[in-house]
Amino acid sequence: MNSSTNKKIPVLVAGALGKMGSQVVKAVCESPDCELVGAIDNSPQKEGLDIGIELGLGELNIAVTSDFEGSLCSISQSFRDAGPSGGAVLVDFTHPEAVYEHTRASIAYGVNPVIGTTGITPLQLKELADFADKASVGTAVIPNFSVGMVLLQQAAAAAANFYDHVELTESHHNQKADAPSGTCIKTAELIEDLGKKFNHQYVQEQESLPSCRGGVRESGLRIHSIRLPGIVAQQQVLFGSPGETYLLSHNTIERSAYMPGVLLTINKVRKLNTLVYGLEKFL
Repeated sequence: MNSSTNKKIPVLVAGALGKMGSQVVKAVCESPDCELVGAIDNSPQKEGLDIGIELGLGELNIAVTSDFEGSLCSISQSFRDAGPSGGAVLVDFTHPEAVYEHTRASIAYGVNPVIGTTGITPLQLKELADFADKASVGTAVIPNFSVGMVLLQQAAAAAANFYDHVELTESHHNQKADAPSGTCIKTAELIEDLGKKFNHQYVQEQESLPSCRGGVRESGLRIHSIRLPGIVAQQQVLFGSPGETYLLSHNTIERSAYMPGVLLTINKVRKLNTLVYGLEKFL
């Protein structure tokens, strides 16, 4: 691959055969600005097979591999002379247990990570931000790539100025490993930026079933998580005050809804030299 003549953004996808990763592969292949240069997935039976054929895109001459670090090393070397803002991008939709190490390795190899996998803790996020700063490698950790969800989060943060009681509910398919979702945590964080406490208790609640009232954050915000087949992703933020309730709701029907946000982030991340958290930073 000749990086000096390649003007498209080289993109490596981790979790390429997964629900989100496969959508990213298709979006990258259809984008006039991007070029798929690698496909990582841990499915043993798919090792060495053409990712394009596996996803019904036709032959792409890109073999599925489980070698994450080897792929990063190869891609990094291929585009190391591309100059500022000219390197490769990793899009990661893998597993919460692997995402921290994946992000750190990508930064170390100078491959700009775009992280859609949730599960990074606040401490890990700070460590990654410090590492990205030192390495001057643009990094994007995006809990949710939906523009509609970003609008809901902004509306929730604004509404929190006027309500003292609020509870959040997030629903996902039953193959999602982490709970609550990174998206819901991000929504809670934006609400909590006001610095006030929520959901003052007027009675001593007693749960006959542990945690039936949801998880409680330090701010008093309650989060409820639902996992059922047939759901892609949903979130509701319900505010209450005497005489009224105010409901904000977002429902992702198809994962294709995330792809404009993914492509936008791919286009923006190489121009950074630090870590950005949240799609709203690019809008």
